[in-house]
Amino acid sequence: MIRGLWSAATGMQGQQLQLDVIANNLANVNTVGFKKSRVDFEDLFYQNLKLAGALTADGTQVPVGMQIGLGVRPVAVPKLFTQGEYQLTNQELDWAIEGRGFFRVIMGGEEYYTRAGNFKLDRDGYIVTPDGARLQPEFAVPQGTARIEITPDGVITALGPRGETLAQAQLTIYDFTNPAGLYAVGRNLFKPTDAAGDVIEGNPGQNGFGTIAQGYLEMSNVDIVEEMVKMIITQRAYESNSKGVLTADQLLEIANNLKR
Repeated sequence: MIRGLWSAATGMQGQQLQLDVIANNLANVNTVGFKKSRVDFEDLFYQNLKLAGALTADGTQVPVGMQIGLGVRPVAVPKLFTQGEYQLTNQELDWAIEGRGFFRVIMGGEEYYTRAGNFKLDRDGYIVTPDGARLQPEFAVPQGTARIEITPDGVITALGPRGETLAQAQLTIYDFTNPAGLYAVGRNLFKPTDAAGDVIEGNPGQNGFGTIAQGYLEMSNVDIVEEMVKMIITQRAYESNSKGVLTADQLLEIANNLKR
């Protein structure tokens, strides 16, 4: 009874974490470049009451053992870097990466990576994120620029009123062997870690990197229907585990009342 009580309690704790992750996914359903998370669970160790293959007193071999599981625990909450859907904005500083890769930005002297391409111009003409993190490599838009163009292979061009080229630069994007190992710091930014592997630099459209689509934004990859189904399953699993706790408590009550 005690084993069942604690096993059900671990189930309730696990489902609570699952609900927290689902709630965060749904809260960011309209966040540009957001990548949803999921919870990975693993079963806890087992109490062995009888080992399979053990010899009995009669010299026969036990074909099947007796193992009692002791519950569950969450082991990871990875980000899923599947492609989000694209939204047409027709804004010249809205860029989406079609395929693998991240934009690199600098904020507070530290480098970060992002899939969100909703860029702006700061007072000095540099391309920045909405929080002011400067896109790398830096590109300053000259005064008198009429429009900004970027090709699918990442060539940024500032054009004058008559279509003349005022400034031009090559945008590079970045990737990691294990993007799920990146550290999410909020504000659509990721920080590199040892788990993510060494950063890989390249031009858009080359060596497996994605291309740049101007006038589009990559939206969140959260599927509302999928998350709602997960929420229903999580709720029912939590209820089932709470029934396990209640039943174990009732059995203990019966045992305690054997002698009055």
